[in-house]
Amino acid sequence: MAQAATQEAVFAGGCFWCLEHDLETQPGVLEAVSGYSGGSLAQPTYKRVSAGGTGHQESVLVRFDDRRISYATLLRAFWRNVDPFDQGGQFCDRGDSYRPVIFTKGAEQANLAQASLKAAAAELGRPVSALKVEIKPLQRFWPAEGYHQNYADRNAVKYNYYRWSCGRDRRLDAVWGKRARGSSAWSSR
Repeated sequence: MAQAATQEAVFAGGCFWCLEHDLETQPGVLEAVSGYSGGSLAQPTYKRVSAGGTGHQESVLVRFDDRRISYATLLRAFWRNVDPFDQGGQFCDRGDSYRPVIFTKGAEQANLAQASLKAAAAELGRPVSALKVEIKPLQRFWPAEGYHQNYADRNAVKYNYYRWSCGRDRRLDAVWGKRARGSSAWSSR
């Protein structure tokens, strides 16, 4: 059996519990880790990041086998798990630490992320300028505290209530329709 061609991607899309849960279920994803990216503070904590002012976003590091799932497919899954029109946070989580960001590692990821922005805009029938997901180079990913990891699996009742009360799935359905939460090929209107 050939060794897995493991790659990494980092995304921010609101609550890291939800994004971790949504992305780790994609075929070919080996692991999803909740954490923080985008700021300059070394070793950020949930308390510091959620208080604001650190510049970090709640993020998810996705390790994937690129022979089973491509970065482009992960990008589609990311887009369809966020509200791309909301730069002030995501769903009921408000503030800079919850805004959507694609953190890229290298020119290839940056080019694919830019292409995904255009494809998402086309699928939604909106101009690129209407989408508020930032694309920027990854500087560093810091894993979150242990109690945040695999939260949906370890705290199913609390997680499901939070996700429902936050309106995440209702908004995803309103934005993306039948493609919400999926990674199928892009379509255009």
